[in-house]
Amino acid sequence: MEAGNSTVNAHLNLRRNPDVIVLPSGPPRLQVRSIACHLFSMRRLFCAVVLLLSLSACATGGSIPPPVKLPYPAWYVGFAAPKHMEVWVESVDVLDQRGYVFFNVHGGVAGYTRKPDGWHKGGSGGKPINNVDLPDQLLLRWQSLVEPQAYKISIRIPQWVRAEMVRPTEAFCLVPNKWKKDYRNVITLGMAPGGIVMVWMGGPCLGFKEVGRYQAKVEPLGPYRNGKGLFYRAPNPKAQAWIDQHGIPYGSW
Repeated sequence: MEAGNSTVNAHLNLRRNPDVIVLPSGPPRLQVRSIACHLFSMRRLFCAVVLLLSLSACATGGSIPPPVKLPYPAWYVGFAAPKHMEVWVESVDVLDQRGYVFFNVHGGVAGYTRKPDGWHKGGSGGKPINNVDLPDQLLLRWQSLVEPQAYKISIRIPQWVRAEMVRPTEAFCLVPNKWKKDYRNVITLGMAPGGIVMVWMGGPCLGFKEVGRYQAKVEPLGPYRNGKGLFYRAPNPKAQAWIDQHGIPYGSW
């Protein structure tokens, strides 16, 4: 009975003052069980808090964005660069049309065109941007590995692009070899030496349209914005050999 009363008193103390853990004076087995139950409850509470913080960390003001209402599960961002003009994308941030900011939604390597000069006018594929509304601005930071140089730019997406992204269009798809309703929900960012950025929009079964040509600025803090001047890597031997022989064709993009 003393052990039982001690355990009950301990739980009453916890209820009165939940910030204080009272160790019951009963048998060791009851002590361990009481402490374990309390710690488990604290752990569940901690996990719930961490989850809420992680969900709200990417949104302006720390609030959790409401669900996105689009005619497809996600829109896409893809990267492109001229052949041999190697790039490394540090980050893409999105300010969506509701005013929410999402950081580091994409980054990494780009797809390359068939020749060093000129463009291939967009390309399908890319990374799905889930639970983010249509873009109002895209903030891009990347490294031109062949110069080498680090660049940054904020690109405002026109309203006509957002309207086009949700407009259904009948198109013939080679796969699955039939007509279907498709959307231009892919935005491709083309990056070239000198800080040139080309933007296209298109879809898996639809042609790409040019959104605009932009001039990025040199990132004063250098690659990764840490002032160390260390780039992702040097150009691969084949790209470097081509550049050593022909140079960088500035002005062709």
